Amino acid sequence: MKIGIDARNLTTSMTGIGRYVLEMSRHLALRGHQLYLYFPQSPHGDVKNLPPAQLRVARFPGGVKRMIWAQTELPRRAAQDGLDVFWGPAHRLPSFLDRRIARVVTIHDLVWKDMAATMRWQTRMGDRWLMKPGIAVADQVVADSEATANALREQFPAYAEKLSVIYPGLTAIQGGSKAKSLSSFGINRSYILFVGTLEPRKNLLRLLQAYASLPEAIRQELLLVLAGGQGWRLGDLKEHIASLHLQSSVRLTGYVSDADLAQLYGQARFLAMPSLYEGFGFPIIEANAMGIPVLTSNRSSMPEVAGAAGVLVDPDDVQSICRGLESLVADNVLYDRLAGEAKSNAGRFDWIESACQLERVFETAIAKRRQGVR
Repeated sequence: MKIGIDARNLTTSMTGIGRYVLEMSRHLALRGHQLYLYFPQSPHGDVKNLPPAQLRVARFPGGVKRMIWAQTELPRRAAQDGLDVFWGPAHRLPSFLDRRIARVVTIHDLVWKDMAATMRWQTRMGDRWLMKPGIAVADQVVADSEATANALREQFPAYAEKLSVIYPGLTAIQGGSKAKSLSSFGINRSYILFVGTLEPRKNLLRLLQAYASLPEAIRQELLLVLAGGQGWRLGDLKEHIASLHLQSSVRLTGYVSDADLAQLYGQARFLAMPSLYEGFGFPIIEANAMGIPVLTSNRSSMPEVAGAAGVLVDPDDVQSICRGLESLVADNVLYDRLAGEAKSNAGRFDWIESACQLERVFETAIAKRRQGVR
């Protein structure tokens, strides 16, 4: 197939959705398909790291110009390339693609509806106004968790019949000699790890409060390490840490390289990820792949992703989070059982299988489009 892909998520530093676009594209290319990657501006980083593809790079930098590109330059170039199918891997589709081109959109979450206050306003408004038109013009719609699929069926019941669920795969995070020493992050003893952008949806303030509620003996034994770049609308996290008198027990690493992240996962006691909402939650399976269990939330996609390798807590309840943390520290039988399930749980998520399933969705979309054109 000739597959066109909206690659706008590869114009910034790597995020969860960016990794999804990159890995799914790479595995589609490995299956012999001809890819066309459409960029509103130059891709981030070295183009040698992109999958084999024809690159279509425009000059539409910035949010507003990118929206114009998506409805003008992008469909024009797609028509010229004679695509079989166009894939919007993150909530968007051009409204006016050539009618002969099948179109598929992937929806990762409905944060704009369920957790709007935790989003940047530009992203919130973009999803609120552009998600439904993208779903409406799509021949097929993909959700990357059952939780998101159920939310889509509730929000857009008219389009439920064209919805499929395809889990993302697991990307092995490579360590190696380029990793910094743990001491360079101020880590001098065992630790609980959080991984993610430091923003409201990650529920960091309650995680800090729960950690502060642990017996002092546990906090003396286990640091809390927060690994991730600064996000938005969280205020001064260091002030919150100071107000809880946790300066000696919490470490902020900032954004870390994959090599550093692999080391942080590999040495952690467990991952703590009590998010308010996740469309999928890559850190859960990244931690599991390293053999460590997780503490995560009992809502949205997190229970289905954590499977049998996690402790589930109520993310709105500080005491529930605290009890979960304490159980993973003090209950060695529970810990060993969850750790024993970790790698097999991570093994459920495979990019090869994901690409095969997406390929079948593309074939269905192409067949529907050809029947419609006739």
